[in-house]
Amino acid sequence: MLIPKEERDKIFKYLFQEGVAVAKKDFNQPKHEEIDTRNLYVIKALQSLTSKGYVKTQFSWQYYYYTLTDEGVEYLREYFHLPETIAPKTRLQESAPERPRRGGFRRN
Repeated sequence: MLIPKEERDKIFKYLFQEGVAVAKKDFNQPKHEEIDTRNLYVIKALQSLTSKGYVKTQFSWQYYYYTLTDEGVEYLREYFHLPETIAPKTRLQESAPERPRRGGFRRN
């Protein structure tokens, strides 16, 4: 199946931004729930990335769950010509808020 480049770019862009994707196993679903393209395009594009080792796929309860691998992050950075400082949401470390220090209370 030949996926139009603009549709493949939408899928790859979403995958890189989020780091993960989910697709219902419904090849006739006209539109993917998150990405503005056909569901079949999403499944087939990510199946291709899985075969290259860029994505890990888990299937459960009629849904495909895709996770971007380290190699996949590098591949998509090169594909979109992005610097190493840009990473998917799943790779960003959230800075934990500082916990208030205990103290100031004394027992008599």
